Amino acid sequence: MKIFTCLKEVPDRDTRYELNTGQNEIEEVGLTFEVSECDEYALEESLKLREKYGGDVVILTVGQQRCQKSIRKGLAMGADRAIFIRDEERKIFSPHATAKVLTEVLQSKEYDLILAGTQSDDLGYSQTGVILAEMLKIPYATIVMEVEIDLENNQVRALREMENGWFQWVQMSLPALLTIQAGISQVRYVSLKGIMQARKKEIRRIELEALNVDLEKLPSLKVEKLCFPNLGRKTEILQGDTNTVVKELVEKLNKVVGVN
Repeated sequence: MKIFTCLKEVPDRDTRYELNTGQNEIEEVGLTFEVSECDEYALEESLKLREKYGGDVVILTVGQQRCQKSIRKGLAMGADRAIFIRDEERKIFSPHATAKVLTEVLQSKEYDLILAGTQSDDLGYSQTGVILAEMLKIPYATIVMEVEIDLENNQVRALREMENGWFQWVQMSLPALLTIQAGISQVRYVSLKGIMQARKKEIRRIELEALNVDLEKLPSLKVEKLCFPNLGRKTEILQGDTNTVVKELVEKLNKVVGVN
C-alpha cells in the first residue's frame, strides 16, 4: 500500500500565547512548534497499516522552512520519505487553499490511502481533508477511530465516531481519504535508531510558486481579531418562587444561545 499522510505544524499546545500588535495573529517570536495532535495520530495509523499490509508511508506538509523539524520527527517515527511544499511567505491560510496545493501534488501520484487529522490544533476548521477528497474525486470518511483494509476487494472499512457515543462503520473503494480522530491508538515514541535513520531519508522540497496555483481565485479567509477568553467568574443568585426563578432562568439561557 502507498499511504500519504498530511501533517501540519502548529504552536506547542503547552505554550503561553501572545497576540501581535494588530491582534489578528499569534506572536510567533519565542514559540516552539510541533505536529498537530490529530495529524500525529494519522501518521501512527499510517505506520500501523504499513506494518500490517506492507507498502510505504509518505509525509505531505505545507509550511515554512521550520516545518522540517516536524517532518524529521515523522520520518524518525517510521515514515519512508516526505514531500515538503515550502510557503515561506505564508500565502496559504485557508483550508481551501491548502487542499488545492495538496491536490496539485497528489493528482500526479499513485496512492491507496490519504490520511489526515480530523482537525488542527490551531484553527480547528476540520475542512482540509474533506475539501482535498472532493478535489481529488475520491471517497472519504471523517472522525475515524478504526481502519480495516480488504486488499483482495480493494476496499477500506472505517469506524466513524458520531454524536452521543454512537459509532458508524462505512465501507468504500480504494483509493480513499480518511480524517483520523485523536486517541485512535497509542502514538509511538521516537527511538534513537529512528532519529539516526531519519537523517538519511528523502525530503523532496517543492516551492509554492512552482505549482502555479492562483491563490487569488480561491475562497479566502481573513482574521479580523483574536482575543483570549475571559477567565473571570461571575455568580448570580436568582430570587423568588419556583415559577419566577424558572422563567428568569429560561430568559437568561435564551439570551446566551441567541434565541429571542
